[in-house]
Amino acid sequence: MTATTSDAGTQAAYELAEPRLLIDGRLTESSDLGVFPNINPATEERLGLTFDATADDIDRAITAARRAFDETNWATDHAFRKHCMLQLQQALEKNKELLRSVLVAEVGAPVSTTHHMQLETPLGDDLIWPAQAIDTYPWERDLEDNDIFGVRSWRKVHKEPIGVVGAIVPWNFPLETTLNKLGMALATGNTVVLKPAVQTPWNATHLGRLISEETDIPAGVVNIVPTARNELAQLIVDDPRVDMISFTGSTATGRLIQERVAPMTKRLLLELGGKSAHVVLDDANLEQALAASAFQACLHGGQGCALLTRVLLPRSRYEEGLAIIEAGFHAVAYGDPTDPATIQGPQISAQQRDRVEEYIRIGQTEGARLVLGGGRPAHLPRGYYVEPTLFADVTSGMRIAQEEIFGPVLAVLPYDDEADAVRIANDSPYGLSGAVSSASTERALAVARRLRTGTVSVNGGVAHGADAPYGGYKASGIGRQSGPEGFEAHLETKVVAGI
Repeated sequence: MTATTSDAGTQAAYELAEPRLLIDGRLTESSDLGVFPNINPATEERLGLTFDATADDIDRAITAARRAFDETNWATDHAFRKHCMLQLQQALEKNKELLRSVLVAEVGAPVSTTHHMQLETPLGDDLIWPAQAIDTYPWERDLEDNDIFGVRSWRKVHKEPIGVVGAIVPWNFPLETTLNKLGMALATGNTVVLKPAVQTPWNATHLGRLISEETDIPAGVVNIVPTARNELAQLIVDDPRVDMISFTGSTATGRLIQERVAPMTKRLLLELGGKSAHVVLDDANLEQALAASAFQACLHGGQGCALLTRVLLPRSRYEEGLAIIEAGFHAVAYGDPTDPATIQGPQISAQQRDRVEEYIRIGQTEGARLVLGGGRPAHLPRGYYVEPTLFADVTSGMRIAQEEIFGPVLAVLPYDDEADAVRIANDSPYGLSGAVSSASTERALAVARRLRTGTVSVNGGVAHGADAPYGGYKASGIGRQSGPEGFEAHLETKVVAGI
């Protein structure tokens, strides 16, 4: 299902376009006036231009963030930080509809997704939860007095911000990721240099405009430097004045960052890829358990690290379950992201579409059965679209079962018994998310505890929220975003003793 892509979202994005960087409290052009294009992935048309940060711009941003941390009271004035964050929250809410148009236009995000994960869900708590935590977090605590070497000492534990955080954001859920990173970093007293994805800069640059014009956030506390050049983004990672790197993106890039910061023992928070499995136990109601399988795989073009891209079915009910999944795929509404009925929009770029198509070819070469999809939709001549694609008879050793595709592709695998299901689910380099379905909650929980993933959905439960730690095992990352664990990840611990 689709409709001709509307120009309404594009027009709204033109009205909203903010091409400038935010450095040291000022909205500014790049130092050499260089620009790069912002492309609408649903139409392949240029939305406009964004200033392309230079090495000098990034240096100025880091300098400003360092000075704001070292020379102002941002790190210590809890009440002021909360005040500024709530100002930003109000500004975002006031500009919500404009942000919605930008996300649809530059991300290709179906407008339906902006009513939850792309926009309204993070607006609901990504700044508010950490801002409120400023008042309740135990910034200091007393330890019992001790007597060592004949000295009676009192002891206190202090929690302090790390310093300058380099935040690097992906293109798939850019505003959600940005607000999550900013919320935790700012609430804990850090300053930030933010590098948005080259494919989706405007949601971040507009955020910079709101910070500059509608909040009291001091100059240098937040700096936003879009750049189209990876070697320049790398300057944020390499600079010793940056104390922490918070990165969300591919596992391959996360590993490169890890290698580069290792000599500096710089703090890392990495939220990386996933190849999440939905384990459907043999006692499950298949209609209920599999009703959302196609939706899960195809939502936002399958461009989500925690989406359930593997479904594990018992051999005794395999064909029955596969038929339900196939029917769901036939019902997937894909095409124009401005259509409220659409759940699958375009891939972000021609390069990403090519990658997905290559994996579809690999799956066929490896012997998986292509049930439907696999090509470019003939009725969508413009835009980076791939048909909703379903593979059956997949085995765990196949690349389409092991590697993150980031496209609307679902792999269905059979298993023999519960132990085999757990083995297959865990037979992955990733461990970000997963799901278990069973008629028995107790049985589902028992299997969930055996899955080596950061989050698990039991019978359709949703864990997401600013209060819930999010991250993965194995190659899915290091550390946790959100929740008390995410708050703590942005703090140093100091013990002070005295007499």
